[in-house]
Amino acid sequence: MWELYGLALAAAVGLTTLVWVLSLLKRDAGIIDIFWGLGFVLVAWLGFFSTAGFPARRVLVVGLVTAWGVRLALHILVRSLGKGEDYRYREMRDKRPGYFWIWSLFGVFWLQAVILWFVSAPLLAAQYAAGPARWTWLDGAGAAVFLIGFLFESVGDWQLARFKSDPGNKGKVMNTGLWRYTRHPNYFGDALVWWGLFFIALSTGAWWTVASPLVMTFLLMKVSGVALLEKSLAEKKPEYRDYVLRTNAFFPGRPR
Repeated sequence: MWELYGLALAAAVGLTTLVWVLSLLKRDAGIIDIFWGLGFVLVAWLGFFSTAGFPARRVLVVGLVTAWGVRLALHILVRSLGKGEDYRYREMRDKRPGYFWIWSLFGVFWLQAVILWFVSAPLLAAQYAAGPARWTWLDGAGAAVFLIGFLFESVGDWQLARFKSDPGNKGKVMNTGLWRYTRHPNYFGDALVWWGLFFIALSTGAWWTVASPLVMTFLLMKVSGVALLEKSLAEKKPEYRDYVLRTNAFFPGRPR
């Protein structure tokens, strides 16, 4: 098991290092976001070919992760075309003139490699375990939670992209569809994806992988997701404050 985790860490570091080199050529550190989901796909397939657990569970895990990771990568790629480096990375670059190129390797790319590796624990544990060599109710529950999360994330992203594509909505706040019930349906869905994968791992007894969805949920709510975006939106769109008063930040609920 430790050898498998070592291979996963090496794969994550190797991928992010290659992307770092590409970012230097493009002068765009934001491309790491495109490869975030693909990193989990890489780890999932590494686990698939390196383990001998229950075949149906391995297929389930690698299939779910591949669908999620590829969709996310394509979404971010299309969203970023022709827009230059994301403002978050531009701010990091402006604060470190002259040495951002090397700082980004440790503070952006390898940091994400370590997080990716840590969060991927359920993907590896679920595929590694020899038993139970049958479907369990936790497998079904995990797949259901994953699919609900995948639906929230993908539909939320699609609704927002469609809203932004209309020039008449420039400067306005998206508050229809799933966005009527939560200010961040995509982040909520992403969290459910990881809880679903954890339940599948839990079916094999890997209870300790609960650290994965806990960390992802914390990051999405308090660090790189909701908290970071909320600050930016409140500064750029005055009407967003009214939206905040009416709509839950993360968990869906009826508008107030």
